[in-house]
Amino acid sequence: MRLAEVKDHFGDQVSITWKSFLLKPESKTPDREKFIRYTQGWERMAALEPKTSFVPWSTSSNPPTGSLPAQVAQKIISSDAPEYADAMHYKLLEAYFEKNLDISDWSVLANLANEVGFGEAKFSSLVETRRLELSKRVIDEHNEAINQGITSVPTVVINQVLPVPGAQETETYINWISRLIERKNQV
Repeated sequence: MRLAEVKDHFGDQVSITWKSFLLKPESKTPDREKFIRYTQGWERMAALEPKTSFVPWSTSSNPPTGSLPAQVAQKIISSDAPEYADAMHYKLLEAYFEKNLDISDWSVLANLANEVGFGEAKFSSLVETRRLELSKRVIDEHNEAINQGITSVPTVVINQVLPVPGAQETETYINWISRLIERKNQV
């Protein structure tokens, strides 16, 4: 939400590129009760991000077994229909944090792709043909972040050199970027 506001503020002066970072790099079935307790912490995030809904896990859906499928789903949409990329990004966040859906389940991901207008059958076909290639890309981006010292999300990297960990206020991003634009224009 905050980066969308930054983009709205600066228009074509900035571009935002989303990179993958795997919070759960290994696929494993979490202990459901432990996971539910973990999601109680989302209430703190909700207080910090009023434009987004965070609902502690309360559905019968299984918790995700890993981060890779959702990241691959985003890559499929971004590469094959970039006009749906932002919508898919927000659908994934909503599915996980608000609707408590298992975003490591390919059928859930296909449904989300359909909801943004991409088409469930097309998505499923691309999962079959591009899953390995895009999994490698996600893992490569994750490893690149780790090698840059990034260890958490969100982390915003400004001008490919300035990593800013943690969610910052929109005005903070705007101030930093404004200063960088001013310096660039003075050269």
